[in-house]
Amino acid sequence: MKTARHTVVFSDIVGTTALYEVQGNARAAAAVTRLVEWMGAVLGVHGGRVVKTLGDGVLAVFGEPGAAVAAATDMARRHHERPGHAGLAMDLRVGMAHGELVEVDGDTYGDAVNIASRLCERAGAREILADAATVEFAGGIDGAAYVRMGQLELRGRAEPLMVYQVEWRQGDEHGLLTQRAGLPSGPVPFQPASTWIELAWAGTFRTFGAADSPLHVGRATQAGVRLADARVSRLHARIEWRGGTIVFTDLSSFGSWVRFDGSETVVALRRSACLLHGSGQIALGVPFGRPDTPTLGFGVTDTDVPESWDTLPPY
Repeated sequence: MKTARHTVVFSDIVGTTALYEVQGNARAAAAVTRLVEWMGAVLGVHGGRVVKTLGDGVLAVFGEPGAAVAAATDMARRHHERPGHAGLAMDLRVGMAHGELVEVDGDTYGDAVNIASRLCERAGAREILADAATVEFAGGIDGAAYVRMGQLELRGRAEPLMVYQVEWRQGDEHGLLTQRAGLPSGPVPFQPASTWIELAWAGTFRTFGAADSPLHVGRATQAGVRLADARVSRLHARIEWRGGTIVFTDLSSFGSWVRFDGSETVVALRRSACLLHGSGQIALGVPFGRPDTPTLGFGVTDTDVPESWDTLPPY
């Protein structure tokens, strides 16, 4: 019996039950088998050891967390770009966890195996979920970004687990966007549920906490953050606290643009969402670049109720 710390990657195919119903046993089984073998091959190229295949899934272990993240993102990206077969569209989902494993007769056991399996269950199609240990030890990986999902309940576990989404898609292919330039793939700092945001607009500075969620931004009188500008929709956006993160969701007709301090990248939102962290500015209804653009400054902290952020510009 050997004991060592490894990163577990559990990947399976989404929607195989419906595939068998539509395509029949023979054709569906052949397609699933080919895809499972392909998943194992891709993970192996990145240094993973395939412990076993489980019908429509693969369990692999990696000695290095960074190699595991690179393998999972490469596999997801390659599968997304593979030519599809009519009527046989299949998506993947992945769970990852890092910890001490025990190897017995070629099989692998340990809490990390269970966590990876549960995270795979919670992941949606084309999603990769990882525990905090995997993200912390993997660090920055080219072509990947980490989006903190907060504390999630997992089946069979008494305590919630801090979970990250490992984002492999580029540009506008995904709905939930986070800053990439200047933070290429470094892990988002751990934040407890008591996260605060200070907003600055039209000479007003106010601090909001989770008790204010959801907080609406717009020109309507009932909006918690009101900007009396015709280019701002009546209910232009919503700010919510989700598991210790702060999410800005555009609800408007003309869009919003988020710019993080220290980065030249501008995240354009149109009925989509963005995780807010650090500090920056949000343009409402009109892009940055015009002197009269309606703008909302923000600063996020996980400390006690903040007095103010000196870095916020006076709008």
